[in-house]
Amino acid sequence: MKNSSKGIKYVVLTGALIVLSFVVLSFLPVNGEEKIYDNMIRLHVIANSDSDEDQALKLLVRDAVLDTVSKLPRATSFSEAETGIRTHGDEILSAAEKVVSENGSDDGVKVYFDTEKYPVRYYEGFSLPAGEYTSLRVVIGEGKGHNWWCVLFPPLCTACGEEEREDEFIEAGFTSEEYSLIKKDSGTKYKVRFRILEILSDVFGFDY
Repeated sequence: MKNSSKGIKYVVLTGALIVLSFVVLSFLPVNGEEKIYDNMIRLHVIANSDSDEDQALKLLVRDAVLDTVSKLPRATSFSEAETGIRTHGDEILSAAEKVVSENGSDDGVKVYFDTEKYPVRYYEGFSLPAGEYTSLRVVIGEGKGHNWWCVLFPPLCTACGEEEREDEFIEAGFTSEEYSLIKKDSGTKYKVRFRILEILSDVFGFDY
């Protein structure tokens, strides 16, 4: 009787895993959809603390970084954007340090340009899944405050309108179909996929 009960449980568990696998696979990227995430550069600014002063300083540093990056030669590809940021890293750091100093803070500033894990982020008009992205990370002081996130390439931090945002993607080499995958109105499938993968990533500790 015990063996029979174990056998039933095994069959039920196996069936459930098979169904779950089909569900997950149906929402995984296909036909090169992952390109849209591999060819982005994110911006991550981290405040010293959550005090009003440190949070306000974080936004000033953000503005200085964006202003500096906006003056770099306009990149039309991921490699051009990556090269530009690496080449002008000292300028970006200096701009951030200048703002901190001018506002009476003695906090240090560190700038990193590497890969970083990002959670799911919802922006005005589009959303991006969790995963590893190339990231320009600016850490103020102890870096224990709330973050500010955006997309440096394509330059979506300053692109506001829907048409302007799509133009930035197209100029960066993405197709209209690839851009449509992250649009706010792209449909339930991709939102569900993002959520399923986010949950599985947290439970099983894998990256996607």
